[in-house]
Amino acid sequence: MIRKYTQEEIPTLLVIWEKAAKLAHPFLSDDFHEMVKNAMKDMYLPNSDTWIYVESGIIVGFISMLGNEIGGLFVDPKQHSKGIGTSLINHMKQFHTELEVEVFERNKIGKPFYEKHGFKVIKEYVMKETSQKVLRMKKTLSFQKL
Repeated sequence: MIRKYTQEEIPTLLVIWEKAAKLAHPFLSDDFHEMVKNAMKDMYLPNSDTWIYVESGIIVGFISMLGNEIGGLFVDPKQHSKGIGTSLINHMKQFHTELEVEVFERNKIGKPFYEKHGFKVIKEYVMKETSQKVLRMKKTLSFQKL
């Protein structure tokens, strides 16, 4: 089931984010991870349109939207390759005709996931804080108003 998150669920989302982010971004420093975790808790989650994927009463993944941009899509690593990320992307079809996302070029999980789902690179830049190349990707969706 996919539903909107509640503020009380932020600690659970941070646990999922931390597990998934460390797996996808081993090339980033612990200090950077900690900075982003704090920003997730204090700024990103409270100010985004966040939907969670719940299975058997347990949150196993989430997508946070900032307009049509995927600010974050994270799934508990134990639940990878079960279609949860795909379901969350597909859920956004009822709200958006295009999706954009930024992903580190070295992200061996996220980058192939977005490529598999038809996202195309529209811009590249180096993030000053990490010295890592970031890809901005875009996908046009089939709008499916429910």
